[in-house]
Amino acid sequence: MLDDMIDHLRDRRTEPVWRPLPDATRETLRAPLDPAPCPLATIYDQFREQILPYGTGNTHPRFMGWVHGGGTPVGMLAEMLAAGLNANLGGRDHAPVEVERQVIRWAAEAFGLPATAGGLLVTGSSMANFMAVLMARTAALGADCRRDGLRDVRLTAYASASAHRCVPDALDMAGIGSAALRLIPTNNDFAMDQSALAAAIAADRQQGAKPFMVIGTAGSVDIGAFDDLPAIADLCAAEDLWFHVDGAFGALAALAPGLRHLVRGMDRARSIAFDFHKWAQVPYDAGCILVRDQADQLATFASSAAYLRPGARGLAANAPWPCDLGPDLSRGFRALKVWFTLQAFGADRLGAVAQQSCTIARHLAERIRAEPELELLAPVPLNIVCFRYRGTDPDNLNAELAADLQEAGIAAPSTTVIGGALAIRAAFVNHRSRIEDADILVEAVLATGRRRSGRQGDHGRKVEP
Repeated sequence: MLDDMIDHLRDRRTEPVWRPLPDATRETLRAPLDPAPCPLATIYDQFREQILPYGTGNTHPRFMGWVHGGGTPVGMLAEMLAAGLNANLGGRDHAPVEVERQVIRWAAEAFGLPATAGGLLVTGSSMANFMAVLMARTAALGADCRRDGLRDVRLTAYASASAHRCVPDALDMAGIGSAALRLIPTNNDFAMDQSALAAAIAADRQQGAKPFMVIGTAGSVDIGAFDDLPAIADLCAAEDLWFHVDGAFGALAALAPGLRHLVRGMDRARSIAFDFHKWAQVPYDAGCILVRDQADQLATFASSAAYLRPGARGLAANAPWPCDLGPDLSRGFRALKVWFTLQAFGADRLGAVAQQSCTIARHLAERIRAEPELELLAPVPLNIVCFRYRGTDPDNLNAELAADLQEAGIAAPSTTVIGGALAIRAAFVNHRSRIEDADILVEAVLATGRRRSGRQGDHGRKVEP
């Protein structure tokens, strides 16, 4: 199994990015459980034939859809070790808890947070943003809100119109309601309009609401835009609001000297959400919430249950336990794969991966500008390029074109909508991606677009899967 998976990762470039799951295979994977035991070798054969060839494709260098990290063999091996140890990181006094604490300290130091900082490894930034909303709610209303709820207080929060969908979902799950989120329009750089933000806060106060939180975006999901984090930090300090940064992948720009200016002001945040499983290439899942002061976590999540009460000695020592810092009691040892990855590659090399992703994106943008048949639809501030093939009925044309590339196994971009126009969206996150992969994408888009548009002529280009 181990040899096969290492060979699989080694050879990904020579294989299709993605394969559609055959109907027969899908039906096999829907079969009921046989009550009789099955030999391990038979089960593994099923994995190799029915699962391994039909993954998402994000380990391939030309997977450009959404924002998925590529993983590494180092992280894969760490997952095996963690599974063998089978540690529950809800609490108690054992080394895996100290490993997670060390990872949190490393991340807090990298982002410039003070010694009071705390945090927790979670499934991803969706959970991290949810936890930030809960902490901001508790800070605004006091610890009694954990028992009494919102009472008659009408809380309001603020984020860019480009904020990730998990932000309104977080307010929904917190019982505040997604309608309490004010989506602030963006400027020409796709950053939150600061004048509109200040006006929205003032209007809500005048109408009897209680503004409590501003979510700044560090790397928007559509194009990788950054809000003006220093300006948001100033406003939150003046208005006594919780300043949170959703930096799902963009926060890790802090590791790259050429990108670090983009996250200036993030060190002033009261909480930061980000994912190690994106630019840091840790295998899924490995999200993280960082908090400027761990006391905010304890005030929001700590429990007084007798069976969870830490002691002074023995296995029940080592307070505070992770279960007092977040909602989960049963927690896996995700910290080990992060711990291995950060040490095996180092912060400088991981920062270089982020920088390389942006270099490839800029190259792709230049190729698009040089092709009359293609149109760039948004700025390229980071690692995401949104463009389309020009033609009649361009929305349908480009939606079909993106699906054609995926089904052919040549490349796997996604789609989004920019200014009302459907765009092909190429996000470079995988450490295996190279400049040549951007060139292959351009040639494939041109060839497929011409075929779908009925344009004739030998353009002297050949596209290989």
